[in-house]
Amino acid sequence: QAQLVESGGGLVQPGGSLKLSCEVSLPQFDKRIMGWFRQAPGKERVFVAAVDWEGANTIYADSVRDRFNIYRDNAKSTVYLQMNDLKPEDSADYYCGAGGTWPPLQIIAAWDYWGQGTQVTVSS
Repeated sequence: QAQLVESGGGLVQPGGSLKLSCEVSLPQFDKRIMGWFRQAPGKERVFVAAVDWEGANTIYADSVRDRFNIYRDNAKSTVYLQMNDLKPEDSADYYCGAGGTWPPLQIIAAWDYWGQGTQVTVSS
């Protein structure tokens, strides 16, 4: 049974940093595109970042480029999202997703598996 488990969320002040982790129990993890989406209260889930099979290529939403970094450790079947210079508008539930194509489609329906999410709150 596929399982994606996010961790690392919490409360942080503006300008602070957090690192999210997503541990994945899926066959052939190193052949899956991995990504992060986020969903703020009352809003749709939107694309944040994605990384290819080997971790050599990444794609970011404009709103997080130069502040967030997605990377993966295939030996640990884990994908990470390092978030720096956090802003209140980054507050959301963050979801890890596993998909199959590159470049990735930034729509929810194109992703095969999802985690349960981890909450990030940026507030002073």
